[in-house]
Amino acid sequence: MMKFRIKIDGYDIETDDDGRPITILEAARLAGINIPTLCHHPSLEAYGSCRLCTVQIEKNGRKKFVTACNYPVEEGLVVNTRSQEVIEIRKMILELLLARCPREKRLLELAGEYGIIKPRFALEDKNCILCGLCHRVCEELVGVSAINAQNRGVSRDVNTPYGQLSEDCIGCGACALVCPTKSIQE
Repeated sequence: MMKFRIKIDGYDIETDDDGRPITILEAARLAGINIPTLCHHPSLEAYGSCRLCTVQIEKNGRKKFVTACNYPVEEGLVVNTRSQEVIEIRKMILELLLARCPREKRLLELAGEYGIIKPRFALEDKNCILCGLCHRVCEELVGVSAINAQNRGVSRDVNTPYGQLSEDCIGCGACALVCPTKSIQE
């Protein structure tokens, strides 16, 4: 077990890795610091697809932006979760997500927290934010791959193989349970 001393938003924090790498997101949550995320679940492997947990780190005198959900804590790491640049990145991400899914309650709540009234982009009529939680829980925890991400770019969606009823689906409802926007109904 290793201990790491880091700084998040000016607070000195000491973390234990408990034999596995601890992420910035986990360290921040343990310290009571909120970092928003839509694609993270503690029982699943970190994925970083929503990018909402973007933070700014400083390491060896260099600054860069990383996703807190999958970036491991290192000794001496300095993390800023609320710099103006971080806020602007999150606002842009929220605008893009909100343009895709303009009626999703969780997105509207987050947009309100960041002062976004209306996205600058053309509105779509989707309800899935493509966070990946549904197909990741299906594969990682349930042990089947009844659904998965399909296609690329603007055509990307989540579906069963070939868009047909999947014989692999056991009807457990885990996908609906973890969906942050409730776009999957049992």
